Amino acid sequence: MGERAAGRLWWGTVSCTLFLAVNGLYSASDDVIELTPTNFNKEVIQSESLWLVEFYAPWCGHCQRLTPEWKKAATALKGVVKVGAVDADKHQSLGGQYGVRGFPTIKIFGANKNKAEDYQGGRTSDAIVDAALSALRLLVKDRLSGRSGGYSSGKQSRESGGGDKKDVIELTDDSFDKNVINSDDVWMVEFYAPWCGHCKNLEPEWAAAATEVKEQTKGKVKLAAVDATVNQMLASRYGIRGFPTIKIFQKGEDPVDYDGGRTRSDIVARALDLFSDNAPPPELLEITSEDVLKTTCDAHQLCIISVLPHILDTGASGRNSYLDVMLKMAEKYKKKMWGWLWTEAGAQSDLESSLGIGGFGYPAMAAVNARKMKFALLKGSFSEQGINEFLRELSVGRGSTAPVGGGAFPKIHSVEPWDGKDGELPVEDDIDLSDVDLDDWDKDEL
Repeated sequence: MGERAAGRLWWGTVSCTLFLAVNGLYSASDDVIELTPTNFNKEVIQSESLWLVEFYAPWCGHCQRLTPEWKKAATALKGVVKVGAVDADKHQSLGGQYGVRGFPTIKIFGANKNKAEDYQGGRTSDAIVDAALSALRLLVKDRLSGRSGGYSSGKQSRESGGGDKKDVIELTDDSFDKNVINSDDVWMVEFYAPWCGHCKNLEPEWAAAATEVKEQTKGKVKLAAVDATVNQMLASRYGIRGFPTIKIFQKGEDPVDYDGGRTRSDIVARALDLFSDNAPPPELLEITSEDVLKTTCDAHQLCIISVLPHILDTGASGRNSYLDVMLKMAEKYKKKMWGWLWTEAGAQSDLESSLGIGGFGYPAMAAVNARKMKFALLKGSFSEQGINEFLRELSVGRGSTAPVGGGAFPKIHSVEPWDGKDGELPVEDDIDLSDVDLDDWDKDEL
């Protein structure tokens, strides 16, 4: 394998240890600038400087090993090139916006801030500094030749296809209430004036964000626009005094002002945060087939699998109490986007054995990383408090893990789903003893 291919493998596909005890990698005393969805646009996108940005996860072993080198590079480049870091485990919308699929991922934001480049070099401070200076030389040459990039204007966005307003919903005095008020969806509404220069600059960004948000939230967050010079009743109702003004509407809550950045990326990041805040809890599925297990675990970073006592041991009420605890935890941790599964003791005995549960100690719970085929077991009580402590430890990268037995999920048996009722003992065949003459039995054998 060549060096370039090896570099791509390390940066793109190497997974990091899932459960590792780390709280944070950078602090205010470092020369590494901590970036979040709140300050990313102002610090990076609107900056004239060259930026190297690391997208990391605190639990990632490779990220931890990179940290001292990244700090040394930041100190060496101080005043020359900006060096930042994003906790992409905490700010998943920002990582998703830049296509981050593994950790650490490093992006170079040069002349054109809307087209960040992937860094594929070595992970030492020397290699990072060399790459930064090479990128800086290219930036300076571009400026000398008149190809300066920097912060893209609304006109540039239109030329790149961002002006298609097909997914921006136009609202009026007549249509606003029936569409927005009491809607189960989240609405971000721009109040604009046709003559407003800032509104014209925002228009292509708003349009591009509307399309992306529609796709990523399946239409659950909507972007709309109101011409406040025509629909003056709405403008008066919501106290619109300047343009553009953007307000966020959620069912059962008073509208709030959006005060974030005005680029597509800023708008999308806020919309995705709103979506995760309002998303329903994930489904709690019974493992009735191999497809249910694989589909759920392959689609999520973790799948939480519970093995509940046999229905004859708990009855319907006992089982439902366990399922209620799981549903509450799924709601509490819904932003993690984990999968949630359960099965009855003995129904999937091979799966139990592979997760170290093996025929006793019900109810039991395991958190499985299907990509790594590693799992962690709940050691405490199967209660809201016990499970919450278990999941909280996992969410910050703590907890002991073990490989799934056999290195892969075992055969899953297809079973009928639980009907929600109490269990019944199997009916035994009646034995007819009417023809048996007990007097003929040898009493010595009794």
